[in-house]
Amino acid sequence: MANTYGKVSGTFEEIENAYGKVSGVWEEADEIYAKNSGTWELVFSAFTATSFTTIASGSGTFTVPDNANALHIQAGVGGGGGAAGGADYDKAGGESAGAGGGSSGYLSDVIYSVTQGETITYSTGGGGAAGNQTANYKQPRIASAGTNTVLSGSTSGALVTLGGGGGSSGTGGGVQGPLRTNYAGLAGSFSSSGTRVTSGNFRDSDGTTKAVTTNTAGPAGVFNSSGVGVNGALTGSGNCSGDNCSITGFSGGASFNGNIAGGSPGGAGTRGSGGGGGSATPTGTNGAAGGAGEIQYRFLRVN
Repeated sequence: MANTYGKVSGTFEEIENAYGKVSGVWEEADEIYAKNSGTWELVFSAFTATSFTTIASGSGTFTVPDNANALHIQAGVGGGGGAAGGADYDKAGGESAGAGGGSSGYLSDVIYSVTQGETITYSTGGGGAAGNQTANYKQPRIASAGTNTVLSGSTSGALVTLGGGGGSSGTGGGVQGPLRTNYAGLAGSFSSSGTRVTSGNFRDSDGTTKAVTTNTAGPAGVFNSSGVGVNGALTGSGNCSGDNCSITGFSGGASFNGNIAGGSPGGAGTRGSGGGGGSATPTGTNGAAGGAGEIQYRFLRVN
């Protein structure tokens, strides 16, 4: 679909609004088609893409505007899992580092079919809390999982659930031994029931017509990308040998198919990635929270 022009007082001007008579009444046209080599092709659409809206937390609803038929999720992710802190012991013969939290399931430049006027209900996942309990000389240390990001439509039904990443933990240790057992946070799940739009054209907010496949500005960098998260890092047992030994915490799982790094050791996750685990140097340091979930969306009319 190219830009469409009509003659106004003898001068060709680009059409922004078009009208036609229906049963004797002038009504605004949503779309205009013309025959090209025997095939009807769309030459004008009144609806232009809306600007992006970002939802960083909470739950609520929004409404599909008139003439829109597609919901473009540029970025969607649940909360990343939190990470356990490191731990030190009196006479256990070693020290422990915290494993990383898992990252959430994600969407990047995915377009769902929706119906004008329908209500979209959303819930944005929160990042999991770090596991830095202080009782019993920091034993155990258990972080929280991130929570889910969910989208559903009053007409379209369930669209997607982006499972939060799991929190890491260190359990079973004692002040004088044994060394604890460390567990990495697990990858968040992904479930999608919505109807995806993977072909067609739309009129962008700058007035130009583009194929839906040109939408590649999301975190994954490719059109129609989605999937599960990534486990947090953990190498071996996560314990070092010898009193007052030093061991560094482990990084959180990356989100958006590896494009958003997880938290570094002791560092918080971002955009649904996992938090980084605490170290033992030899005193145990704190783990960090997982990254918060988010939804970035706009509306299109795809033809």
